[in-house]
Amino acid sequence: MGAYDHHGVTAISERRQTRAVRVGPVQVGSGAPIAVQSMTTTDTRDAAATLVQVRALAEAGADIVRLAVPDEAAAASLAEIVRETPVPLVADIHFDYRLALAALRAGMHCIRLNPGNIGSRERVREVVKAARERMVPIRIGVNAGSLEQDIVEAHGWPTAEGMVESAARHIAFLEDEGYREIKVSLKAHDVAMTVRANHLFAERFEYPLHLGITEAGTLLSGAVKSAAGMGILLAGGIGDTIRVSLAADPLEEVKVARVLLKALGLKFGGATLTACPTCGRCSVGMIPIAERVEQRLSLLKGEVNVAVMGCEVNGPGEAAAADVGVAYGHKGVGLLFRNGQIVKRMKAEELEDALVEEATRISEERAKK
Repeated sequence: MGAYDHHGVTAISERRQTRAVRVGPVQVGSGAPIAVQSMTTTDTRDAAATLVQVRALAEAGADIVRLAVPDEAAAASLAEIVRETPVPLVADIHFDYRLALAALRAGMHCIRLNPGNIGSRERVREVVKAARERMVPIRIGVNAGSLEQDIVEAHGWPTAEGMVESAARHIAFLEDEGYREIKVSLKAHDVAMTVRANHLFAERFEYPLHLGITEAGTLLSGAVKSAAGMGILLAGGIGDTIRVSLAADPLEEVKVARVLLKALGLKFGGATLTACPTCGRCSVGMIPIAERVEQRLSLLKGEVNVAVMGCEVNGPGEAAAADVGVAYGHKGVGLLFRNGQIVKRMKAEELEDALVEEATRISEERAKK
């Protein structure tokens, strides 16, 4: 049964209900809006550079940012970063439980680890005790490429079933200590395996899920793989936070994630661009115009639907759902239209600025409401 967004459009599927955890001020799960996450590429030991990137990611639309904490020097920078961050932060921890303890003392809002690879049960107990004192959630991160050897041997190869078995094992570590502030990720570079693992997990557990296709690739291929895998899961109501993992500037991860969520009717706000794919009727270079408009409107907060069309005859009608749009005609003229209705005929070279100005006005007005 479909749900409805605030435009009356049928959403793809009702969200899976999960336990809620809080990553700083951001609620994850239990129907909260899906959070967009990215990860810094800076050296965490350089607090100033890391904060610059965290702020840029937040401005681009990231709700949560993850930091690598590979050693004690990186852990020593966390307190300064936490003091200045505009969004909650996740500490990425591997092997050394002391780094998890240091991250918690520094005020990090979540830690990502596998309880099974940080040592003895007593060490797990120390981390859980510190997390409980601060009510900081633990994200159990399961990757197909780093499953426990006995699980790989039992299944003969990394499998979706093996990934869920690994997650269940780590969850049991925490539940045995009476801790349930848990979220989980099950990631593989293989789309089908990732989808199946998350479906299997969702059937067994009520913990919120962080989605991603790990090592998805460069900007184009990684965006497509991520959209394919996460789109299937999100359309089925599965997923509470997402990261688009790209071999690219992390700002691109946030942009792709926002577009994906908006395409599925799961996130609103900012500018949404409709642009025709061009054809022989088009008399201007549509692609660079559309790219410039999208870039110029990328930081708007209030929701606005914008259209850039290459045909003066059909453009306004084909983009009637847009709040504002332009249609380029022949002989150096074109149309500015609102809600499918023509409001002004203008010189072609004036259309782009007029569109950006009107879209910005609409967005700013809606952001105030």
